[in-house]
Amino acid sequence: MPRVLVIEDDEAMAVALRDGFTYEGYEVRMAADGIEGLRLASDGQHDLVILDVMLPKMNGLDVCRKIRRNGVSVPIIMLTARGQEIDKVLGLKTGADDYVTKPFSFLELIARVEAVLRRSAAFPAGLDSYRFGDVEIDFRRAEGRKGGRGLTLSPREIKLMQFLIEHRGEVLPRERLLDAVWGYDEAPLTRTVDMHVAKLRKKIEDLPEYPAWIVTVHRVGYKFTG
Repeated sequence: MPRVLVIEDDEAMAVALRDGFTYEGYEVRMAADGIEGLRLASDGQHDLVILDVMLPKMNGLDVCRKIRRNGVSVPIIMLTARGQEIDKVLGLKTGADDYVTKPFSFLELIARVEAVLRRSAAFPAGLDSYRFGDVEIDFRRAEGRKGGRGLTLSPREIKLMQFLIEHRGEVLPRERLLDAVWGYDEAPLTRTVDMHVAKLRKKIEDLPEYPAWIVTVHRVGYKFTG
């Protein structure tokens, strides 16, 4: 039974999400504020977190950021109010895997949930880990190390790294990366791929501004050289 943590302070929304996930066969835990949500999310006992942006005590962006800093790679879907595009951008930058804009149908949300869970469960066939330079990615454990130090990688970053490694040496257009890693026919936000590549470069490159491993191919996309 998949386990989902719902961090939502609006009582009506929280009840609807709890009932919907329970009906779909999920085990549901609830939190009504950011501090309690962070405490529950940090125990590593969930398959997914549904995280509202506007929360009392600690907002959802800070919760997401702290979850990632704590080394928890659980997939996170953020809930944002209509028109809060800046929240969507910041959510992706702080480690969220997807977002849904309120108001939304539960069918839309459950479709996003299932897609995120499929992506987070996918690993390269026959490839448990991969090393390049002083970086090692362990796909089975969804962990990374650089120079002997641990890297905090989100499920989306693991999936992106996986696809780049599987297709090393190939020029990969942004549209192809979106389809393979995000499962969208078009970008949910412009520059989504660019933002995630920039985050990866900061973690794996010695000089992110002069990348050696994830190289930009002007006007097309990216190529992994490892």
